[in-house]
Amino acid sequence: MSFKSLGLSTSLLHAINKKGYTEPSPIQEKAIPLVLERKDVLASAQTGTGKTAGFVLPILEILSQSKQPKRRPIRALVLTPTRELAAQVFENVKEYSEFLPLSSTVIFGGVNQNPQIRELRNGVDFLVATPGRLLDLHSQGKLFLNQVEVLVLDEADRMLDMGFLRDIKKILPLLPPRRQNLLFSATFSKEIKMLAGSFMFDPELVEATPENTAVEKIVQKIYRVDKGKKAPLVIKLIKEGDWRQVLIFMRTKYGANRLSQRLEKKGITSAAIHSNKSQGARTKALAGFKEGKIRVLVATDIAARGLDIPLLPHVVNFELPNVPEDYVHRIGRTGRAGASGEAISLVGAEETDLVRGIEKLIQEKLPTEVVEGFEPEEQAQPPREVPGRNKPGKKKPHNASRAKANNRQQGNPEAKGRPGNKNKSGGGKRRFRPGRHR
Repeated sequence: MSFKSLGLSTSLLHAINKKGYTEPSPIQEKAIPLVLERKDVLASAQTGTGKTAGFVLPILEILSQSKQPKRRPIRALVLTPTRELAAQVFENVKEYSEFLPLSSTVIFGGVNQNPQIRELRNGVDFLVATPGRLLDLHSQGKLFLNQVEVLVLDEADRMLDMGFLRDIKKILPLLPPRRQNLLFSATFSKEIKMLAGSFMFDPELVEATPENTAVEKIVQKIYRVDKGKKAPLVIKLIKEGDWRQVLIFMRTKYGANRLSQRLEKKGITSAAIHSNKSQGARTKALAGFKEGKIRVLVATDIAARGLDIPLLPHVVNFELPNVPEDYVHRIGRTGRAGASGEAISLVGAEETDLVRGIEKLIQEKLPTEVVEGFEPEEQAQPPREVPGRNKPGKKKPHNASRAKANNRQQGNPEAKGRPGNKNKSGGGKRRFRPGRHR
């Protein structure tokens, strides 16, 4: 099947050809006709399979075919969970709309709002936004959503994970009741389906691939290694394998900073991105990574969905995510658009249960190896026996004080008072007992 057979205009086909795409992916093939029919769509596709084009292309077609109001109100709205993902979607919108008389922009927090307000003032047909900045500018009267024709929730499951449900519920009443709703996500959950049922009208369900599956062309591998040896091991892999572009995932911002600094000290150019970094710093680091100026990008899960790096060859899970679904999103940064990739996880003994959870989710046994010189130590030895304590066959009296008193009454010579003690009874100093003194 070709893109032309999907019902797209010549202008869009020209933009698609310019990007080098010849055939639609499965999610595009299934979703685009439904969106063009103005149906609500609930679509699931694994990351890296082209689902962004699955909704951007038909929306652009719809907007270009309808009459354009003079003041260019916002007619299409895409909500994303992260700034990186918003920027990525906007880039796609710009590329695909190059030969169309449509305007678009992106708004997100962490940067000066004034340039965004100027763009909105000039009129925008297609808006990509994060929920927080959208609500902020709406409360200031800088944008209006009463003429939105199409709403898209992109990576909806991640939006719920990040706590955006309340913001979504605030945004929905600001939109016209008669509109088209699209929900695209890498994974589905009961919460996602409940959300969809609350605002979508008889949606068509599209599943291009089974839920929570990893791209087939991604080679997945586990290296068993002790926690303290992970950094030296990843340095060895990068240097000996001559890896030129590596995305490493950490659980914490502190851990990302620390590993990035350690890599720099070993002569490996690196940068860390996480929520504490300014948008400018994150954009600069990502640009340097894409251009090859930075060899390793160390990221927290904030980057798991929002990074689009063509032909990224290596992803490393320095620490496994606590949520198994996040593993799928992390490794999905490689193996995109049909390319091959490698995803390596460094797993310590304390992460064994996390591996089981991931394997259960993806229904696949992950191959495990050990690198020579980085073999994990054997399980911890049993506690060392302390002399005089916990010896088998000897039990400590239930009440030690009472036992000593009995010994004194029975004339036990070992219970006599210490030399120099003025207490003639030999029992030592008297102890305070509740109720004996007032």
